Amino acid sequence: MKRQVVLDTETTGLEVSQGHRIIEIGCVELLNRRLTGRHFHQYIQPERDIDAGALAVHGITPEFLADKPTFDRVVKDFLEFIEDAELIIHNAPFDVGFIDAELARLDRDHPRTSALCSIVDTLTLARTKHPGQRNSLDALCQRYHVDNASRTLHGALLDAEILADVFLIMTGGQTSLGLHDEPDEEGTGGPRTGRIRRLSTDRRAVPVIRATAQETERHERRLDQIATHSGGTVLWRDS
Repeated sequence: MKRQVVLDTETTGLEVSQGHRIIEIGCVELLNRRLTGRHFHQYIQPERDIDAGALAVHGITPEFLADKPTFDRVVKDFLEFIEDAELIIHNAPFDVGFIDAELARLDRDHPRTSALCSIVDTLTLARTKHPGQRNSLDALCQRYHVDNASRTLHGALLDAEILADVFLIMTGGQTSLGLHDEPDEEGTGGPRTGRIRRLSTDRRAVPVIRATAQETERHERRLDQIATHSGGTVLWRDS
């Protein structure tokens, strides 16, 4: 039974080298390519300011985080959730870099994330499948017709759910999602409202358009012409 965890984070800024910290972690669990309904979601008090640019992206304010736990208080539950799973992350070096920095703050000799889990970077995967195209999560949602209408702001858990849907389609087709709307586990007053609206599972079936009798007759005449010029060999006909 293959266990995967789709993960996303929000941070106080873009550069971990400048001491920026994680402020939100969102993870959803897949077993055999099906969402199980289990997830890990936690807002985190970063003990530092949030850059204006980052605030504009995720909308998570210092005031909202004031009473949230610090990373050291949530790390045990977080590591238990991801341990031995295959992590699915969009632009993995960014999120993994921040997670590793948080772990190093607690214990300089703490194993890195890559020692605890295998990691799949969906950005690298998308660039391989769609070279020269935009491969942001929003671009992939548009390309694969994934509903991200509720994503007016970035949020770790919502983005993890959306990425799970994109990943399943990108790597072999849709599977049963199986989750329903959930209330905001942090209660009211959070940075977003109306979270989390599940992605639609009512995808249209691919239409089957059958040839008319006239089209079939024209096709057969064309195959007769090919047979005449090829010595009787027509790959599109049964031998």
